[in-house]
Order: sequence, then C-alpha cells, then structure tokens
Amino acid sequence: MREIGRELWGSWRGGRRIERLCYLVGAVLVLSGVAHLGVQAVVGGPWEGPVSWRKPVTFGLSFGLTLVSVTWVASFVRMGVRARALLLGAFGVASVAEVGLITAQAWRRVPSHFNFETTFDTRVTTVLAAGGGVLITVVVSLFVLSLRAQPGLEPLLRAAIRAGFGALVAAMAVGAVMIGIGTTLARGGDPQAAYHTAGAFKLAHAVAMHGIALLPGLAWLGRFGSLAGERRARLLALAAVGYVGLLGCALAVGPTVVWVLGAAFAAILITAATPIVLDASGLVRGREWLASS
Repeated sequence: MREIGRELWGSWRGGRRIERLCYLVGAVLVLSGVAHLGVQAVVGGPWEGPVSWRKPVTFGLSFGLTLVSVTWVASFVRMGVRARALLLGAFGVASVAEVGLITAQAWRRVPSHFNFETTFDTRVTTVLAAGGGVLITVVVSLFVLSLRAQPGLEPLLRAAIRAGFGALVAAMAVGAVMIGIGTTLARGGDPQAAYHTAGAFKLAHAVAMHGIALLPGLAWLGRFGSLAGERRARLLALAAVGYVGLLGCALAVGPTVVWVLGAAFAAILITAATPIVLDASGLVRGREWLASS
C-alpha cells in the first residue's frame, strides 16, 4: 500500500501543470456532486425524472471521476506538450461547462436536456450538445494516440489503456445517440418521450464511461503484486471479458435473460479483479486467494 501511495503522490508532484489542474478541477466536480447529494437530503424532491437533484449529483461525480481518470491514464501516453495541454484542457473546460449548466438548470427547477421552452433553455441545450462534441473529439484523439507505439510501457498496461479509451469512445457514441434521439423527439413536440427513450441508454453510457478507470487501473495495480506475469495476464483478460460482456448486456437491457447474463458477466469481472486488488494491497496474496477459492 505504501508503494502504491508513493507512486500516486509522485503522479501529483511530478505531474505536468495541465495534469495537476485537471486533477483539482476533477476533485471540485466530485465535491459538487457530493454537496448536491446533501441538498437532496435537505430539500427533498424526486430522485428520478428530468428535474431532480440526481442530475447534478450523478453528473458531478461522473464527470469529476472521468476527468481525473482520463488525465491519469493519458499521462502514460506519449504525445507533445501542446497536444496534451490542448486535449486535457478542452476536456476539463467541457466537463465544467456540462456540470455547471446541468447544476444551474437543476437550481432553476427546469430540465437541462432536450429543453427548448425558452431562448435561454434552448441555448443551454445547444451548449450541452456542443460540449458533448468537444468531449467526443478529445476522447477519439486520445484513443488514436494510445494506438501509437508506446516504448517503455508495459504491454499489459498498454493494452488496458487502449481498451479503456476504446470503452470511453463507446460511451461517447452512446451519449451521441442519446442526444440525437432526445433532440429529435423533443423538437417533434414530445419531450416526455425524449427523456424516456434517451434515458433507456443511461446504464450502457455509465458502464462504458468508467472503463477508462477500471481496466487501466487493474493493469496498473497488478504491477505491485506478486502474481506471475502469465497468471496476471489471464486475470486481466478475464476481467476484460467480464467488462465487455457487462457492457453488451447494458446495451441490450430489457429482457430478464439479459439481466441474468449481465449479472454473470459482473461476477466474472469481480472474480478476476479481486485477486489483483488484494494482491496489490498486500492484504492477501493473489495466489493464496486463488488457491483458497
């Protein structure tokens, strides 16, 4: 645990200026989400629906964690100084704009997405969509950069980084579909259908969005343990299978059989990830956990 802590602290102290700035901004966004969880507890109101405190909570937490994850994972990818500052800076600005406008609309007690009721609301919806376009551009760019040669980077970590950015590209694609469907229905005069139809993709969007932290995080943690390279590679591959299967089930959510299959893939993911995490933490050696289970 000390070694993990030292390396994480080293990532902060030795981080580039844009990286440290993004870490701070990400922390602020997470705190904003937590604070609005308190607002929900005090003020009350519905948790679901287009007008609720759930939106500033979930968007603050999700964007904050994603910004920190993207910044950290991108630190392993080779790119120019200006390219890194531009891409991370754009991702950070877009994240703040998304969370800020969604939060503002929650305080105004009006929907943040697919809302064309007033000129101001239309502009907010347009800016949110434009921010999504910026996020897609940045994520695709980082994914392409990760596919280039990365000398000095451990093969397992390199593969996990590429898979993580690939999952984030999938999340952006799902988000774009949600925006397209919702906007079309809302402009057609049926905002309730817009929220309901686009909302059906929320689970898939969430699962895909956090693969950028999960897959590289497991590969990175595995470097601190005692598991042999081949066994660690098999566990990481199994975790990736579980994650991809879970994502596929989230996209096809609906029938009961899909939920059962999704639970099975989640179990595979947890089973593969647990010995890696325990081994890296030093609480239980991974090979001992595997032998006992």
